[in-house]
Amino acid sequence: MSEDVAMLDRGAAVMAADYLAVRKGEAVLITADAQTDARALRAVFRALTALEAVPSILTIPTVPFQGALADPYVPRFVEPAVLAADVWIDLCFPYLAGSHVYEVAIKAGKTRYLLGADLGAEGIGRLFGAMDLDGHYAVHEKMEELIIGSVGKRARITCPRGTDVLFEIDKPPYRKPRRAEKPGHYLVPGSATLFPVLESVRGTIAFTAIFHEYYAAVEPALIVKVDGKIREVQGPTTHRLTLDRALRRAGNGQYGNIIHFTHGMSPTARATGRSFIEDSRVMGVDAVGMGLPWWIPGGGENHPDGVISDQSLWIDGEQIVKDGVIVAPSIAPITHRLAPRVPPPL
Repeated sequence: MSEDVAMLDRGAAVMAADYLAVRKGEAVLITADAQTDARALRAVFRALTALEAVPSILTIPTVPFQGALADPYVPRFVEPAVLAADVWIDLCFPYLAGSHVYEVAIKAGKTRYLLGADLGAEGIGRLFGAMDLDGHYAVHEKMEELIIGSVGKRARITCPRGTDVLFEIDKPPYRKPRRAEKPGHYLVPGSATLFPVLESVRGTIAFTAIFHEYYAAVEPALIVKVDGKIREVQGPTTHRLTLDRALRRAGNGQYGNIIHFTHGMSPTARATGRSFIEDSRVMGVDAVGMGLPWWIPGGGENHPDGVISDQSLWIDGEQIVKDGVIVAPSIAPITHRLAPRVPPPL
């Protein structure tokens, strides 16, 4: 068995048994589309079978938009399958979080949903198989504590490409637990989120990658100007026009707000230019959500996201991240632990 295959198999096993806490006999639904990595599907299916769960793969046509905008394109047979599942691993991209079937599943209060989106075989191997999740969450927990303790304070984010943005930190609407042990929405580990007071965001954001209607690296940078709301998009023609269209679609015909700043902090993630989920968890990047937040009518998980690189972060003048590296005294001494390069079987 090659090292890559061993890492993939370990990653799938860690995802299923450790992070998602799948138990014997549980019904696990994997949603996929025409773009989903077949190696990832096979590995996750093998891991679930080894746990004596009851896995199924449901493949649908690729939806053109994420969230509620996907509703007209989601086949009607997806809803009963989702409602029958104890665990739902969504490997569709655009993803189904925020769609009608997702809302039905979350409100039913039975399903543990993982937004896997475009995470492929290599990403599963690196984000779950190559990293010691306990070591990562020791760092993540300290970052979350710092963020929660900073509600109401002023934050500043910069990057070498021209990002310079100020905002007031809002109360987080949720936390990211170590394991998916209760019904609800779960994200791939590797990032910590700052939620701004929406109308407080002011400045310039320079994206090196963008997920508008698809995911792509951007060169030169795609520039977004913000003054309470998003006011202007500048940069390469194709991405500028596509982001403009995506913002107006997500915002009911208008530009919306900056919804979140999500700091990537996985030591094993790699910037591939192909996977939004993995690229947005690389150490020092920031995934910035735009459009309408889910708590505003007409909002939901139907927002574009952009990625900035090598960010620096200050909170009330104290530097927390410098050129992508965490330097906050309460966090910096804690180091990420990696899994062995060729990990043993679980």
